[in-house]
Amino acid sequence: MTSQVEIYSVLPAKDLQRARQFYSDAFGMEPDQDMPEGLIYRTAGGAMILIYETPFAGTNQATAIGLVTDTFDTDMADLRAKGVKFEEYDLPGLKTENGVVEMEGAKGAWFKDTEGNIVSLSEDLFALRARSAAQSQRKEGASDID
Repeated sequence: MTSQVEIYSVLPAKDLQRARQFYSDAFGMEPDQDMPEGLIYRTAGGAMILIYETPFAGTNQATAIGLVTDTFDTDMADLRAKGVKFEEYDLPGLKTENGVVEMEGAKGAWFKDTEGNIVSLSEDLFALRARSAAQSQRKEGASDID
């Protein structure tokens, strides 16, 4: 059954129009559908996000949604320029510096949207691993003869 279903993310908002403005300003995203139940967005990669209004928004203390990028430093600087404040964490196994953590060679950061949802921005760890493995294979296959 799970191979036949589409999976999507759901984000709560205390103020749906404020959330709409945030995602428009920060990411240039506009909803594909504006329904009484909420706003539905589709990312360039095809992922679907539903943002709906509820008084319980902002109560989750864990990451609600993750954004993966190939241009982490540029995207983080762009978000900061738009007023996004990145969180600082000092937890066992995870410490940020200037809002950034490096784990296994990939960078990550977290911020809260206007509704209190924790959003992560990170490099694609799986893609970094694949590139690293490909580089290692090329080095192993390299010849000493020019």
